[in-house]
Amino acid sequence: MVIYSFYIFDRHTECIYSKTWLPPPPAPGAQQQHDIPTSTTGAAVASSDPHHHNPNTLRSTRSAVSAANKASDDAKLIFGTVFSLRNMVRKLGGEDDAFISYRTAQYKLHYYETASNLRFVMLTDTGTLSMRNVMHQIYINLWCEYVVKNPLSPVEHKGGAGVRNELFELGLNQFITGLM
Repeated sequence: MVIYSFYIFDRHTECIYSKTWLPPPPAPGAQQQHDIPTSTTGAAVASSDPHHHNPNTLRSTRSAVSAANKASDDAKLIFGTVFSLRNMVRKLGGEDDAFISYRTAQYKLHYYETASNLRFVMLTDTGTLSMRNVMHQIYINLWCEYVVKNPLSPVEHKGGAGVRNELFELGLNQFITGLM
């Protein structure tokens, strides 16, 4: 079993936690992106000229910003997909039917929604069985214990402020690593 990534969305549709373990395999026929190296071997030259910009610094800043934008875009796309599929399942099957997962040629998306409208999404390889029980265990044993019961953790994560809880992250890493 291979787990690619894990997302938590709050009731306001904001991604409050995301973690990537392995990148999903590239689609067949897709072009590989080659990143430009962000640093070079050798001494950096500092300049006192305020109009002089170090190209390595600019590249690394751009790549950090583009990585953050890509992660944010991925989270938005995943939530949009889940939201659309969940609504379609409810319209076609009635209120009692639940959206649990869907599979493509490259990955399988697993979905778990709590009573408090937290949405847990996990991307795995296509051969993985249902991860609903796994995400329920993450919610009960990790989220509730380390985030909900933590008096220093905010109740609402406004403006996309994510969960920053070291115990939750360590527990999640250990739990997922134990599954893989």
